[in-house]
Amino acid sequence: MKVTRAESPFLPFHQRLLPSPLAGLSMALLKATALELAILAGHLLLYPSGIVQERRAAPVPPPSDAPQLPTEAKPPVVLLHGLVDNRSVFFFLRRNLAQYGRRHIESLNYSPLTRDIRAAAEVLGRHIEEICERTGREQVDIVGHSLGGLIARYYVQCLGGDLRVRTVVTLGTPHAGTRVLPLMNAHPIVRQMRPGSEVIEQLRKPAPGCRTQFVSFWSDLDGLMDPLETAAIDHPDLLAQSVQVSGIGHLALPVHPAVAAGIRQALDIEQTEARPTADTGGLTVA
Repeated sequence: MKVTRAESPFLPFHQRLLPSPLAGLSMALLKATALELAILAGHLLLYPSGIVQERRAAPVPPPSDAPQLPTEAKPPVVLLHGLVDNRSVFFFLRRNLAQYGRRHIESLNYSPLTRDIRAAAEVLGRHIEEICERTGREQVDIVGHSLGGLIARYYVQCLGGDLRVRTVVTLGTPHAGTRVLPLMNAHPIVRQMRPGSEVIEQLRKPAPGCRTQFVSFWSDLDGLMDPLETAAIDHPDLLAQSVQVSGIGHLALPVHPAVAAGIRQALDIEQTEARPTADTGGLTVA
């Protein structure tokens, strides 16, 4: 008998059942799902610590014996969470940004009872005006996760916030709307995040002269984005860049250290006249 093909008994079970590309995707999805569950468990523990709005304070100066880093030119960073969440989701990102020189970081908790993205954007605007007045700075940067990124974009694009916001970084934000979780349509904000909603259509309108730069991070395993590319900004009038992240899900975007490094880089990008709307890079974290 002539043996033309032998399957190793040590070949992983999933590879014997699935074609190679599907097996690779399956393992990546399993790893991402396991990480999402671990992050969810940790976040549930941290969640109570973020329920109360944080106390507003002036930036803390570095110790006198600390090396002087060139951080004076960096504006304050405002962190904006997603739906049914609070500022605790940024626990690790906040520490990461502070470790690398950001001296003024603030989080805004908007009410879980918020029913309108436009109203939340107005609250964000008042918050940013207060920060600028308190710190003497002309502009801030914003990092928004999921719905938080959509609120930030609405403020900048539709309420004149481009005067106050230098850079908006969005993480898993449905810029063109998402079709997942149809059973949650009873919530008015969820309806506003659907493709074709009044809010999404307003964001599709021309925005000539918008001065804010945008960097959107979107993941190829984000289970809350349908289609996945909705988390990438595609607008001809915006100074926008999109970064595809491979190997993690929705909850990991504001937590993973590799994404944090990408966020730091995005916040340090100098504005240019170029306005790319296609993906300008990729980030593999798993």
